[in-house]
Amino acid sequence: MQLNFSIPGDDMDLAGIASSTLKKKLQQIGVDNSVIKRTVVALYEAEINMVIHGGGGDITINVTPTEIQCELVDHGPGIADVNLAMQEGYSTATDAIREMGFGAGMGLPNIQRNSDHMEIHTVPGEGTTVKIMIKIG
Repeated sequence: MQLNFSIPGDDMDLAGIASSTLKKKLQQIGVDNSVIKRTVVALYEAEINMVIHGGGGDITINVTPTEIQCELVDHGPGIADVNLAMQEGYSTATDAIREMGFGAGMGLPNIQRNSDHMEIHTVPGEGTTVKIMIKIG
């Protein structure tokens, strides 16, 4: 199964549409709830980052009998220092985003914690691609 989403930047109302849709699809095909939970947490965090920091972008999800692969490609400024961005609590979110309850600096660490494999490819000034893989079974 393949799912594709185009997420606009700066529209918090649409952040989470891919993760909620994927959750329903995974439930329909009988994926274990613990796998669904990890997948939804990782994907939601990535979606929020895409909206807040990446100016929106495109999400491609592939589900096979053995794994779930998510690729998020944003239109943002890229990540200047990936190691710093991976530290819990580090955030470049604006005060307005923080007032909405986001921007605590847990996005990338939560993606890594809930996935079996995560890759970040980023070029400052050109955007970021995040790949997430979660094993089924």
